[in-house]
Amino acid sequence: QVQLVESGGGSVQPGGSLRLSCVASGNALIINSIGWYREVQGKERELVATVSGVLGTKYGASAWGRFTISKDNAQNTAYLQMNNLKPDDTAVYYCTGNIYTRSTGSVDYWGQGTQVTVSS
Repeated sequence: QVQLVESGGGSVQPGGSLRLSCVASGNALIINSIGWYREVQGKERELVATVSGVLGTKYGASAWGRFTISKDNAQNTAYLQMNNLKPDDTAVYYCTGNIYTRSTGSVDYWGQGTQVTVSS
């Protein structure tokens, strides 16, 4: 069974940095794409960044120039480096991946979410 587990959230002052990690666990899985969305209560979940072997990287407007997504294929892990954080970045960040296994085919998965709070 495939699972996505996020880590690295927390509280930081404006202008600070955080790095989120997302590990995909399971047997014989292939990550087609993996990335991050974020959600603020009362608002729609929005794209932060994704990376795939076919389409490369894609960033939401809020992430451009400040966030960088990367992937370690050997570790089935994605990273989101967030710099120059602003209070508007406060949200729950969810890892999501389109992951293939022989038994399930390609399925979209979501992690449990990790809270990021930017406040002075």
